Amino acid sequence: MRAADKMLQPEASQLLQLLSERRSGGIFVPAMCGKRSKCYYSRLEVILIICLVLMITVTVVLLVLHFLITSHRNKSSSSSTTVAPSSSSGKATANYLLGVGRADCTGPVAEIPLMGYANPEQVGGGLLTRLYSRAFIVADLDDSRRVVFVSADIGMVSQRVRLEVLEKLKSKYGELYRQDNVILSGTHTHSGPGGYFQYTLFWITSKGLIRPSLNAIVNGIVKSIDIAHQNMTRGRLFINRGTVENSQMNRSPFSYLENPASERSRYSSNTDKEMVMLKMIDEDGQELGLISWFAVHPVSMNNTNRLVNSDNVGYASYLFEQEKNKGMLPGEGSFVAAFASSNLGDVSPNTKGPFCINTGESCNNPQSTCPVGGATMCMAMGPGNDMFDSTRIIGQNIYLKARELYEEASQEITGPLSSAHQWVNMSDVSVELNATHTMTRPHPWHPDIVDVQIVAIGSLAILAVPGEFTTMSGRRLREAVKREFDSHGTSQMDVVIAGLCNVYTHYIATYEEYQAQRYEAASTIYGPHTLSAYIQLYRGLARAIATNTVQDLPSGPEPPVFNISNLTLVPSLIADRAPANKTFGDVLQEVRQQYRVTEVAEVTFVGANPRNSAENATEHNFLTVERYTNASESWQVVQNDASWDTRFYWTKGLLGQSNVTVEWHIPRGTEPGIYRIRYFGHYRQKLSLSPAVSIAFEGTSSAFEIVAL
Repeated sequence: MRAADKMLQPEASQLLQLLSERRSGGIFVPAMCGKRSKCYYSRLEVILIICLVLMITVTVVLLVLHFLITSHRNKSSSSSTTVAPSSSSGKATANYLLGVGRADCTGPVAEIPLMGYANPEQVGGGLLTRLYSRAFIVADLDDSRRVVFVSADIGMVSQRVRLEVLEKLKSKYGELYRQDNVILSGTHTHSGPGGYFQYTLFWITSKGLIRPSLNAIVNGIVKSIDIAHQNMTRGRLFINRGTVENSQMNRSPFSYLENPASERSRYSSNTDKEMVMLKMIDEDGQELGLISWFAVHPVSMNNTNRLVNSDNVGYASYLFEQEKNKGMLPGEGSFVAAFASSNLGDVSPNTKGPFCINTGESCNNPQSTCPVGGATMCMAMGPGNDMFDSTRIIGQNIYLKARELYEEASQEITGPLSSAHQWVNMSDVSVELNATHTMTRPHPWHPDIVDVQIVAIGSLAILAVPGEFTTMSGRRLREAVKREFDSHGTSQMDVVIAGLCNVYTHYIATYEEYQAQRYEAASTIYGPHTLSAYIQLYRGLARAIATNTVQDLPSGPEPPVFNISNLTLVPSLIADRAPANKTFGDVLQEVRQQYRVTEVAEVTFVGANPRNSAENATEHNFLTVERYTNASESWQVVQNDASWDTRFYWTKGLLGQSNVTVEWHIPRGTEPGIYRIRYFGHYRQKLSLSPAVSIAFEGTSSAFEIVAL
């Protein structure tokens, strides 16, 4: 030990000892005042020394806490993009121009085969909820590039729909909206009108080409884009993702098990449970809308249903839009919420699994057959007591997860826009195909020329796929495209699959699933290597975007537009007739005088064919539920035919006669008071040699009272 250290030791120990002693009301502390001498500090000096020690201690503690907090923040920021700071004006920094729009695309709700279950006998007989097209436009701030994503409440987008939409957009906007930057996606509801295809295979089950159906979809999609175009504003995008539980199951688990065990072991489930959500706000923080992608079949409403509706994903849209558009009727308000399809090919919402409807026993076997009645008796069932209840449960599950992701979304999307598109003749792709796809006389059975397309919004890549990819097919496609982006220096891309886009080419199963030849594989019309062909094509699109060589992509052969008219087996409209001593809109069966909440108010009117209204009025409303307001002495509309709680049934009679029954399933929370139900329609009248005309009419129930439970 050094001499200086030895000299300081006694002084230090003496200091510590004497600090605790009191002398004459004070503390004496020997100071370094020279050998054998003692110096005494005053009370003030001692207090200052103690304060200094405390200040040093507090400073050290604060420095340690600061280090820990900073370290934690750095770790958190490495896993997500932080929210961009506000500008000096107080507004958040906008990255894009954004526009959202929603328009009706319901079409005729009676006598038209419903599209999805391929059952010509399942024809529309009324309305549960309206169908909507929801459009979202994203443009660079300088408006040099823009992309459009549309999710429509229809079974799928047909090639004829896409071609007619693009033609109408071109006539309105020139080259602003094109085949390369417009994605049209169907939600895949199985409860919408059919008849909007130009290929033979679809005519068989939908009774031909039905112009009112086609026109309603095309006009609705174009109108939704028009609204979004008119409402463009500066804004921001945020992405989030999460797991949706208790809302899906793999309907072909035996096919899924054909995939390699090493591949299956990488995943915790035989379905994709992840929801990807894109949130849109303007630069002032005002909410614009959202797009959610989640893999589930909208078949909670089964093939016994006759009411046009948007099924479970449509109900999720309904709930979200009703929440955000406070005080507005369904279909009204500026906030737009789309729940779009993804790789749903083998994913069912009927979580109770398949049962024989005649015996109640399970038919969860490789052939999905029942001991009595075979496969036709095997039907999957949802979590609810009936198909309406199941639709509500699954839709609410999806909505609740989307709302959670929406509220917590903080990862901002920034970066340039790009899009890549090709038309591809699948019969020319150098991958082995099933030869049966060339049955093409006298009219092609299904499309050979299909659209492949990717739209990139900053770090988000949307793969617009022309059919129903199974779970594992979707996983392979996403991974292949992501690897392609990574290999060309565009890493950290969020890759999402948007299903049933632009043209419908049935299913896309993996090569291994194809061998099982269950429904998904048997409907993979281009053969066992269809998935390989699509992966090859989408990798090419991703490579072009990543290397900025989209302009070098060959556009490919344009699909044909067939010169076809109303080639249909749907019965022609005839003159409507009312019963003797009655007129259209008269009440045949009245409501009760009083109902309790949760009961069903029901009234039956002298009706007319709803097709008259679909062909003579745009976005016609068939019914309203109205409440009497004492303050204004007037009736206020509280529900319409787009509301989940109303049901519109049309029953066809003989010789042009028909009835309409309106049900209102009075929901919890309904305010007690006086109500009435109204019905609006058009009847067709034919006088001598004059052309037939449609005449508007209405009917009104008696007033009734609603009392609390």
